[in-house]
This record gives sequence, structure tokens and C-alpha cells, in this order.
Amino acid sequence: MAATVQSPATARRVVFPFTAIVGQEEMKLALLLNVIDPFIGGVMIMGDRGTGKSTTIRALADLLPEIDVVAGDPFNSHPIDPDLMSEELRQEFLTTHATFPVATKKVPMVDLPLGATEDRVCGTIDIEKALSEGVKAFEPGLLAKANRGILYVDEVNLLDDHLVDVLLDSAASGWNTVEREGISIRHPARFVLVGSGNPEEGELRPQLLDRFGMHAEIRTVKEPELRVQIVEQRSDFDLNPHKFTTEYQAEQVLLQQRIVDAQTRLASVTLDYDLRVKISQVCSECDVDGLRGDIVTNRAAKALAAFEGRTEVTLDDIRRIVALCLRHRLRKDPLESIDSGYKVNKVFAEVFGVELAEK
Repeated sequence: MAATVQSPATARRVVFPFTAIVGQEEMKLALLLNVIDPFIGGVMIMGDRGTGKSTTIRALADLLPEIDVVAGDPFNSHPIDPDLMSEELRQEFLTTHATFPVATKKVPMVDLPLGATEDRVCGTIDIEKALSEGVKAFEPGLLAKANRGILYVDEVNLLDDHLVDVLLDSAASGWNTVEREGISIRHPARFVLVGSGNPEEGELRPQLLDRFGMHAEIRTVKEPELRVQIVEQRSDFDLNPHKFTTEYQAEQVLLQQRIVDAQTRLASVTLDYDLRVKISQVCSECDVDGLRGDIVTNRAAKALAAFEGRTEVTLDDIRRIVALCLRHRLRKDPLESIDSGYKVNKVFAEVFGVELAEK
């Protein structure tokens, strides 16, 4: 599908442009790689308050090209890909080769409020209607709305662990199943899960943290000149958002096209066997539990190569993403803050025989 950016003049709500965001390169890279390959498993963004986490995530969702959906479908079902259809449409498509009316829409961006109940997140089944009329009366939840989009949970470290489990299970499997009184409903729930929080307000349990594909740390910008630039940009945007977004329109189109090209190129990207072995050696020497670290690092390196326009992963690709993929999987003292990535980069330098990068 050709890359198109919605014109600022016709946008329903003007969003701060992704390409105008200054700094926070770690966060931006992690988000872009997850959009290119959603199987990386989402991003956990931890950092200071007021550092642009929400702004950046909304900007990314607005940047992405529109998607084709089945008109009127509450699950954003794909019109021709059965793996991205609801159960009913999929069955109809496979048995009768039905064609569905097609509509285009912006990539959904769903905010999950802290006080959300499990029914609000997963959806509810009207038992009375199901029993009296013999139909599966299902009221879709936030997971249905987020299918093929981005699900954002601010202050995820304050969210009930049970709900975090539900989100991570759906993000990993791509499906949401609701069961009530012997009635079961299943629908696609493929989304990029993005969580953010402030470490001062508590950490996620390591078992849950490990299931986020990448972990980005962001800090308040210290350089006075950059702080002034950010303040001025925000003031200009607030005064005249249409004029501000128009100035970045060309950059937005170019970046959007890079994302689309990377998604297409991803399947042809290769990762040399020796590099894969060394990635696993880094994971082993960092004492990372399980194999998620190996898998995510491989996927992220390929996504970065695709984004850079290449079909072969280089050592530099791995260097740029290895801390993002592994820092939150290290065992640490409960009293310590999460590893900054120095330990991971040190092991990477030793295993790959390169000089340790300056902080």
C-alpha cells in the first residue's frame, strides 16, 4: 500500500509530528523497530515524568499509513488475510471465498486507563441474550479496538499484575479469548504493546518485565540549548499546530515510506550464523533466563537492518539494539535501579571483540 500521510488541513486531530521530536533516540528506535516487526514483543519505556513518552507514542501512531479493514467490523479485520480476521469472517472467507466491503482507517491507538476492569479490557458476553436467543452476544473490549494497532498503557507499573498478564498473553499469542458460563469467544488481538512508567513509583515484577521485547530508558534532557529548542517547538505547535505540522510534512512522508519499505524488506533480511552464536553467547554470559532475549535480539537486529535499507545484519546493528533487548532481563539486587545497559554493552564488547562504546 502506498505511503500516505494525512494532510494537516484535513486531520481530525492534529498530533505533534514524530520527526519533530528532539532527543530520546532510544525510545524512538525501539518504537520504530516494533512497528516494523510487531513480533519483537512491545516496548517498556521507563523514565522521568514530562519527557514526552505519551507525545512520542501518539506521534508514531499518527505517522503510520492507513490500513485496510472490513467495513463495520469491530475487530479491524483484514479484508483478505484470514489470520487477521475475526472467527466468523474467517470461517466465511475460507468456506465460501466471500469478499467483504473494504474501508481504510488510521492505525488504531488505544489508551488503557489504570482503572480499567478485565471486562473493559477483554470484552463481555451477554449471557442472558446468549441463552435466550442462542447467539454469541459479545461486547468487544479495548483489545478488540487495538487489533492491528498500538495499545498504550501509561504507568503500567501501577496496573494490576493480573491485567498486565492478560495484555502480555494477548500480545504474545495475537488472540484474545473470553469465556463465560461455558460460552467462549475468540478474536484477533495483534497489537504493539507499549508500556511506560516512572521507576520511582515502583517496578514491574521481573517475570512480567521479561516479557516485554525491549526496554528503553529515557532521561530529562540536560543540555540547556536542547531544552530551549524543545520548549520553543512545543510553543510553536500549540500556537499554530497546522502550520507547524506542515513544516514537517515532507520528513513525515519520507519516514513513513522507510517504515513501509522496511516492513516489506524484513522477510528477506539474513543474520549470519556466527553472529547468532555470539548473540546467544552474550545472553548466556549475562545469565539471562530463558530464550526470549536471544529471540528478541535476533528480531530487533533484523528489523534495524531492514529499516536502514539492508538485507544483511551487521555487527553495528546488534551493538545498537543489544542493551535495549537485554538490560531488563539481567538478574539484579532488588535495591538497585534497573541496569543502565553498561553491563550488557561490556559483555557484548568482550564477546564480539570490539572496543566498549563510550557512554
